Amino acid sequence: MDLLRVEKLHKHFGGLTAVNGVSFSVAPGERRAIIGPNGAGKTTLFNLLSGELPASSGHVYYEGEDITARRPYQRARLGMARTFQRNNLFLGLSVWENVRLAGHPVKGIGLPAFAPAESTRADIVEESLSRVGLIEQRHAVARHLSYGEQRQLEVAIALATQPKLLLLDEPAAGMSPAETNRLMATLREMPRTLTLLIIEHDMDVVFGLAERVTVLHYGEVIADGKVDQVRNDPRVLEVYLGTRGDSNRSNNHTKPAFAG
Repeated sequence: MDLLRVEKLHKHFGGLTAVNGVSFSVAPGERRAIIGPNGAGKTTLFNLLSGELPASSGHVYYEGEDITARRPYQRARLGMARTFQRNNLFLGLSVWENVRLAGHPVKGIGLPAFAPAESTRADIVEESLSRVGLIEQRHAVARHLSYGEQRQLEVAIALATQPKLLLLDEPAAGMSPAETNRLMATLREMPRTLTLLIIEHDMDVVFGLAERVTVLHYGEVIADGKVDQVRNDPRVLEVYLGTRGDSNRSNNHTKPAFAG
């Protein structure tokens, strides 16, 4: 059974169609990338998958269950977690405290329900920070971290919810090459019990991590398949390299990945 299945998903904003009949499926343990030029509808798609936006039509299935009408917190309880393009941290709290808050279940209206066995939660926090390489900085205040470390902390917070599916929205954006390499190493080491769905513009990250790639253009899927199939797909080359004069071109670091 697919972990995630999307069927004919649409999202309209007035007369603008941001997502237009998108369908694809993700298997348990898969590493899948969603790519496309700016304005292709990638983040809108993630907002639909996570429940941040309601779909205009179509369906989202998670472990065979239709969750199209589920709210974000309900999807999180089913095992979905997400990071965003912009950091969403408690900058005045320590690294440990940021992850600890995410590691507690939630009851009622936003009230942390502290577990009787606090040591169990401490183990989850420690494991999450260790996975992203921040255990040594656990007492540091979040605002004092480098930008790359703050992005890593976002991933640790998501991991503390113990998800089955992790949605990563441009996790390498703004990172230095060294920080990007550390992030890639972290993601490669994630256990196969965790499925990864990633939006990314850095093709080195995409082709170094993903096993399958879905390409969006003007809200539609124009290619979907294994990395080598997508890399050599004529429509993908046209969109990214403008082989027919298409004005929607990716930035320069994308070109060698497709051209090579």
